[in-house]
Amino acid sequence: MLKLKKWYCRIAIAFAVFVLVFSLTGIGAGRVYATGTSSGDTSSNYGSTKGAPNSSNQVTGNGGVFNLTLNGESATLTSTVRILLILTILSLAPAILMMMTSFVRIIVVLHFVRAAIGTQTSPPNQILIGLALFLTIFIMWPTMMSINNKAIQPFDKGEITQEEALKRGQEPIREFMYGQTQTKDLKMLCDIAHISYKDLDDVPLYVLAPSFMISEMRTAFIIGFLIYIPFIVIDMVVASVLMSMGMMMLPPTTISLPFKILLFVLADGWNLVIGSLVRTFY
Repeated sequence: MLKLKKWYCRIAIAFAVFVLVFSLTGIGAGRVYATGTSSGDTSSNYGSTKGAPNSSNQVTGNGGVFNLTLNGESATLTSTVRILLILTILSLAPAILMMMTSFVRIIVVLHFVRAAIGTQTSPPNQILIGLALFLTIFIMWPTMMSINNKAIQPFDKGEITQEEALKRGQEPIREFMYGQTQTKDLKMLCDIAHISYKDLDDVPLYVLAPSFMISEMRTAFIIGFLIYIPFIVIDMVVASVLMSMGMMMLPPTTISLPFKILLFVLADGWNLVIGSLVRTFY
């Protein structure tokens, strides 16, 4: 687990450095020449434009209002704000992935499968997390496309405002969470927060998200219990046979492990587990 955390930290640091270098490279691609004028003296220069290819490449100030022209083209702080938003989304991506998608149920069930078979490190955590990520993308793809069509594309075209884009972007993800959240979990947190609602749209996101996670954990544990049953039977049979033979000093798990792996392979366990797990979302 420690190695996995170090691996994630290295990837995050490398990606942050890449984004920073890319941003600085894009900003430094154009030369900016600045001059400024104050309300009292329009001839005073804050920066020389000597050698500038275009005298319009300047930043002028008048009464605290700044107009930026970059390489002869009008520019605003939109690119900076977008970079800030992208970095913010990247920093919140793990929390969004854990709280608002199918990732929680999938990764918990996959760990139950590994624990039930009895293999401690096979498949390794990297494989399980990678499989859970791809299954999450597969399950959440219609929701992501709906967000893109309803919020991202209209906002990029300037058809809607940022507030409207955020509101539209929440609707598909809220519909997904509503479909997987049990009513008693939602009611419990609403009662604790003293929130009354007539419609599901009235439930705030900070109440819906933990309700969704609680429901996901409950469903994952129910699936894990069903997965454990056949492997427990094998452990009990092997333990009974060893005790009847007087081989009490031999660990039953050592003998039962090959039989559990054989049962899992013959039953095409991965197909059954993944297929049944994905169908629980539809």
